[in-house]
Amino acid sequence: MLRLIKFAVYGIVLALVGVAGFAYLGDLSPQRQEHSEPVSLDAQ
Repeated sequence: MLRLIKFAVYGIVLALVGVAGFAYLGDLSPQRQEHSEPVSLDAQ
């Protein structure tokens, strides 16, 4: 039983390190592109 708990703890720690590494090193910024749309104003 203790072996199973150790395995679970090691797995959780490894997953947390992996997520933190991906968040720190991964490119999560959005791609920017220019977008224009004509607008008609009904002003007098």
